[in-house]
Amino acid sequence: MPNASQFPRFSQSEMAARHAKVQAIMEEANLQALLVYGSGRFASEVYWLTDWPGSREAYVLFQPDAPPVVLAQLYNHVPMARVMSVVDDVRWGGANSADAVVDLMKERRIEGARVGIVGGIPHTQYVRIRDGCPDLEPAELGGKFRAVRAIKSEEEIERLRVASQLTDASMQALADGLRPGLREDELPALVEPVYLKAGGYAGIHFMTSMPMRAPNFPVPSQFQSSRVLEKGDCLITEISGAYWGYSGQIHRTYSLGEGPTPEWRKLHDAAVEGFDAIVETIKDGASTAEVEEAAEVIHRRGYTIYDDLLHGASQYPPIIQTRTTRRHGGGDTIFRENMVVVVQPNVITPDERMGLQFGETFVVRKDGCERLNAFPREWIVCEV
Repeated sequence: MPNASQFPRFSQSEMAARHAKVQAIMEEANLQALLVYGSGRFASEVYWLTDWPGSREAYVLFQPDAPPVVLAQLYNHVPMARVMSVVDDVRWGGANSADAVVDLMKERRIEGARVGIVGGIPHTQYVRIRDGCPDLEPAELGGKFRAVRAIKSEEEIERLRVASQLTDASMQALADGLRPGLREDELPALVEPVYLKAGGYAGIHFMTSMPMRAPNFPVPSQFQSSRVLEKGDCLITEISGAYWGYSGQIHRTYSLGEGPTPEWRKLHDAAVEGFDAIVETIKDGASTAEVEEAAEVIHRRGYTIYDDLLHGASQYPPIIQTRTTRRHGGGDTIFRENMVVVVQPNVITPDERMGLQFGETFVVRKDGCERLNAFPREWIVCEV
């Protein structure tokens, strides 16, 4: 039988601190319970609360005066959940998880209580829960929960450090393996073995190849084509390696057989300049408005951006663009110590004919940013 100690684990004190934060959220919001939903392997909220990566779908119920409960799907996933979860009471979610939630709320006598909701509960399940508990007072707590999670513990940062090292190694594997004659859709096979051999897994590998002298796409693509790479091509990338629920991210540009053309060099220099301006601005107490203003240098150089300028690790807040390209609503956000952010200016020409992305992952510290990546900050030329 597998033993929990045979898997990467967070400490007892770490998990206790997380549960204490949940209790504080419930007390502040005057809740009688908190119901957390997650779906898929490494379902973020469920994993954070249980140290079990999750499965098809799961619910976790917290109360101030009773032990928490995990409802896990599928039936054959329950034994592993019982091995790994720090929550002792792990149950099968039944033929329908929503019905199991209703039964649990009635068992705990909170079917008419004020209950906080975290996670994207499917509509059909939410309707069944409301039908089964018509006096329930649901309160959306997802934003508050994410805000608490945006500040990482040192154990989480160490996990992110491992993921960033795997991401660096995958970038080197890509540099070593790129050559003319490969299809673009073969490139993930260069990247992913690095993670798999280290017990990790692929987060994302967005990549676009094109002739440097005939550019035709502004962003790293979420899907790779069957295009065959040739000498004189460039490859723009956005790569994330992941390790047990935490992923790094890095962005670099490669070229085959020669360095960047003058047009590409100018674009790359603008991306690096914008990247440096952003990194120099971020520290504990700095604001997203200050970062947006620093990034305006990209527009002064005659370019714009397509992707987000910056986001928290795993798409946590803050998520911002430049002042000129702002697309998301919401007010200014203050950076706090131990936030982890990805700085990633995707600088493009206004006609969207060409673009590249330059970036990597940082921990916000008192006086600046701590770099989690070590891969060279340069355009990578692959000899052919």
